[in-house]
Amino acid sequence: MSLLSPTKPEFVPSSGPVSGPASGPARTGGSVTPAATPASATPRLLSALREDLDVVVDRDPSVRGRKEAILHPALTALWSHRIAHRLHRRGLRIPARLLARWARRVTAVEIHPGAVLGRRVFIDHGAGVVVGETAVVGDDVTMYHQVTLGAVGWWSDNKRPEGDRRHPVVGSGVILGANATVLGPVTVGDRAVIGAQALVNKDVPPGARVLAPTAVIKEPGRRPALMEDVFTVIASAGSW
Repeated sequence: MSLLSPTKPEFVPSSGPVSGPASGPARTGGSVTPAATPASATPRLLSALREDLDVVVDRDPSVRGRKEAILHPALTALWSHRIAHRLHRRGLRIPARLLARWARRVTAVEIHPGAVLGRRVFIDHGAGVVVGETAVVGDDVTMYHQVTLGAVGWWSDNKRPEGDRRHPVVGSGVILGANATVLGPVTVGDRAVIGAQALVNKDVPPGARVLAPTAVIKEPGRRPALMEDVFTVIASAGSW
């Protein structure tokens, strides 16, 4: 068997809605899951690269034009992924991995070549972003630094049937704040906002807001109440 050929069945995202039509929730196995618009069909490469460049100009106020946008750190990661994903789909797993590894080294953004990214995805700053193999990211999604679209862990994922999704589906128009973490085969509905520091391991309805607790400000000389201390400890431990 060639080293460049796939050694196991590939996860192939559905070309239709992931969990029902975008207009409402769908029932799966007796439970209601939020609707999310999956990434659009893979656009022509040059068209996708051009849109990636334009979206940096549109959404980053520190960028004054296309020439400056080319130097945006996350743009290199996105462009590299567009190519690596096409190699991956053709069974060229090793070249795809090498390109993804190079992009990670120079941009600190790790996107598995198998992940599906929609059109006009914007990664601001980029440092520390991780997107897993079976993740699907819709169109017009904004991600800030240290966002993770990950799995729950090998101890659970190794028990899943071959080809099952392990990573999130993120609908169109979603905003993922700095250090937001979305784990497992969950669905984030269209136009939802995942706030900074939020940890998500359940489905999020379309248009919802998921917000982590903010820091408690203790004024000098004032003794904080007991519950205030408990809240601070729990929140800072990341388990609230």
